[in-house]
Amino acid sequence: MLNDKQSLILTGLMVAGIFIFGVLDILENFVVLTILTIVFFTVVINIFYSKLKLEDTTQKQDNSK
Repeated sequence: MLNDKQSLILTGLMVAGIFIFGVLDILENFVVLTILTIVFFTVVINIFYSKLKLEDTTQKQDNSK
């Protein structure tokens, strides 16, 4: 799905977005919240996907021995 560099970039964008939009006092805007929520869930889903993929790969290697 996403590699490590892309995940770090998305996380940085999310943190910067929360900070900037909070300072500008437009964090309650529906569009801003929607975009930040989508970025957050993309990162979280990618973490779970990577972990499951790693466990699956590890189990396949253990079974082949």
